[in-house]
Amino acid sequence: MTDQIYYETMYILRPDIAEDEVTNHIDKYNKFLEESGGKILDSQMRGKRRLAYQISKHREGIYVQLSHQGDGQHIFKIEKMMRLSEDVIRYLTVKQEGPLPTPRSSNKGSNQSEKKEIENIDSTSKSEPKSEEINDKETVTSEAQSPQDKKPVES
Repeated sequence: MTDQIYYETMYILRPDIAEDEVTNHIDKYNKFLEESGGKILDSQMRGKRRLAYQISKHREGIYVQLSHQGDGQHIFKIEKMMRLSEDVIRYLTVKQEGPLPTPRSSNKGSNQSEKKEIENIDSTSKSEPKSEEINDKETVTSEAQSPQDKKPVES
């Protein structure tokens, strides 16, 4: 498999936008990118996250990652569209080299069930002490009793 050049654009939307409007923005930028000569490889909404610093009086933002291919001309057009939008507070496009990213499936139900299984495994492993921990506790208690058993040395 040969390495190919592709681009990743990460943009941040205002946090006060409704979820259906967020999907409208994502669809709008994806459609515009395809119309201007680009090919979308993967598009993911990363969710609402806290920003490292305030941007336009916002402390949070909705992150969207977009992987695409094409000549460099489509990047100028999409970035201009994002610059003129009031809902996009930041954007950044990076040129990538390497294997093309594989699109992720958007099965929300299966991801939630996997998370529940992981949480169940974590909670059971935290609640049951290991046999090594029990042996260490016994050692500590036996060492703590031994100085009390000793009689003070009279001089």
